[in-house]
Amino acid sequence: MFIQIQSMKQLTAFQRDLLYVIASINEPYGRGIKRRIEEYHEKDISAGQVYQNLDKLAEDGYIEKSEIDGRKKSYTLTSKAFDSIESRHTWQTERVGQGLG
Repeated sequence: MFIQIQSMKQLTAFQRDLLYVIASINEPYGRGIKRRIEEYHEKDISAGQVYQNLDKLAEDGYIEKSEIDGRKKSYTLTSKAFDSIESRHTWQTERVGQGLG
């Protein structure tokens, strides 16, 4: 059975990780996202790398950016991101399930 993974397959692994981080925190703002992605990768990640990728995800319609207080930016997942995450999860689960059978 063929499952379309939306265009999430065109994202880098780092960009997919950012989407999962955004989905997992209550107040997804820049520094909080950076801190969580560093915890996951267990290394320092430059702010430039984080914000460039957040900008790309916003440009591609996976997240929406909004200002919190004139300086901080908040990032929320769009329906495209949720659909893509769900499709990828289904695809991955099927691959793992086939290997366990």
